[in-house]
Amino acid sequence: MALRINTNIAALNAHRQLSETDNRLKITMERLSTGYRINRSRDDVAGLAIANKFRMEVRALRAAQQNVAQAQSLLQVAEGGTQKIETIVERLKELAISAASSNVDDDGRARINAEAAALLAEIDQIATDTKYSGNSLLSGAINLTFQVGSGNVAAEDRISVSTSSGLLSNNLGLSTLNLSSIASAQSALTSLDAALVSVNLVVGEIGAAASRIEFASGNLAMVIENLDASHSTIRDADMAFEMTNLTRDQILLQAGTAMLSQANLIPQSVLSLLGSR
Repeated sequence: MALRINTNIAALNAHRQLSETDNRLKITMERLSTGYRINRSRDDVAGLAIANKFRMEVRALRAAQQNVAQAQSLLQVAEGGTQKIETIVERLKELAISAASSNVDDDGRARINAEAAALLAEIDQIATDTKYSGNSLLSGAINLTFQVGSGNVAAEDRISVSTSSGLLSNNLGLSTLNLSSIASAQSALTSLDAALVSVNLVVGEIGAAASRIEFASGNLAMVIENLDASHSTIRDADMAFEMTNLTRDQILLQAGTAMLSQANLIPQSVLSLLGSR
């Protein structure tokens, strides 16, 4: 057996193995403390690039999800206004039918006409005051666009909401409604039927948009969930696996330290040779 004191090969080997174990232990402890398998680009260059794309997409889609939620709120506000206006038009139809009958005298028609005028004013007030974030929803035709995707392709990433007309009394053809006589009341019946058709048209347009927005919301939630899962698969640490590595490396660190201590004792055997001389 060759005995050398200037270069302790066994100690160098033990030290190298101990350093490698220590480095692995540091990486494992970092992963356990952060929860990430990839903490810097050197851990997995390609994986980090893909994970960052997923993360950016998720953040963008969460912003789009907020847009969808606000779009749903906007349409709920608009639908609430249309329902009130529809109820008023139905009440006006009742008043017109009463005024169109000879069993109601002129004084009765005057009172009916006064109520009708008040209801027409209420229609205009509802249509004017129904707003969302400064946007008037019922005083005229609307054309709104909501970003529901992360890209710039209109057909894929945007939803347009539009209505054909407003719901002011003038839009409904009711601005000249008069129930003060039998003839005018009878004529009003036709106008009110047409007005109800117009209101229902806007109701249908808002309802169709709300239905599409609801499906878009559900789709966004599913896409975000899947992208989050993909990001997690690439970047998140498997905690059970890392705990196994931690236990192994802790044992190896203790064993390596003991072996390095033993290797450092080997050159001392030279002293026995010197002593024998």
